[in-house]
Amino acid sequence: MFNLPYIQPLFRPPSEWQSLILQVTNGCSYNQCTFCDMYTAPQKQFRAKKREDIAEELKAVAATGVSVQKVFLADGDAMTLPTRRLVEICELIRQYLPSVRRISSYCLPRNVKNKSVAELRTLAELGLTLVYVGCESGDDEVLAGINKGETFESSQAALLKLGEAGIKRSVMILNGMGGVERSHQHAMHSARLMNATQPEFLSTLVVSFPLGMARVVAGFGGRFTPLEVPHLIDEQGWLIGELVLERTVFRSDHASNYLVLKGTLGKDKAALLSQIDKARAGLVPLRAEWQRGL
Repeated sequence: MFNLPYIQPLFRPPSEWQSLILQVTNGCSYNQCTFCDMYTAPQKQFRAKKREDIAEELKAVAATGVSVQKVFLADGDAMTLPTRRLVEICELIRQYLPSVRRISSYCLPRNVKNKSVAELRTLAELGLTLVYVGCESGDDEVLAGINKGETFESSQAALLKLGEAGIKRSVMILNGMGGVERSHQHAMHSARLMNATQPEFLSTLVVSFPLGMARVVAGFGGRFTPLEVPHLIDEQGWLIGELVLERTVFRSDHASNYLVLKGTLGKDKAALLSQIDKARAGLVPLRAEWQRGL
């Protein structure tokens, strides 16, 4: 829709397909997770975009006359910017695109460690009301193995702080991230993290290794066996079976998933577990490999 000067590759959550993608940073400031190859290309070295460049892009979008409703702040780590810069960006969006009703961004737990609840609440008041938090797992052994730089406690603290500030949280857990060796504990502790924080949205993606999994295997000391499809479905069942959520929209409809599940937890928990049982019995169609992707 808009011919903006993106530095490719560019990623966004599936639910942001109708949003203006505003690239306010390039790459990821951390970029050390062993499973992630999204920002490893030479041109994706992290840097923040200048305020004047962001303003010019917003002016160009405004000049088209299109009524923009939602803006997603790319790349993978926009929330690492200081609150002052994020406030400036939100104010620029308000200035040039007054029709925008929601601003969203990816968010690492570490991004909010040094931001107060008051600062986050200010961002929410300016329209930044949804963040996609890649927790990946609630298990400390898995998190250490993938060099996430987070723990159960740091993830929990970030999610609770965001919730207190009035920012909705869409959490991502990676199905298969612990390998066969840690599958059950990965599911159990991920569920425990979700139960403790009650995010508004929860999605599961199946971990993929488009550039190979040598770094992941090395991170686990050579003890990492990728899960086959039946085991991925078992792990999904363990996770959902352990969840005690009050009002969380759940999705496993990302293109990486073999089994597509949609519901609200907890009211749809029994129905989701029934779908998993049917999948185990071969009564529910799964995505073929050619239908899957990142």
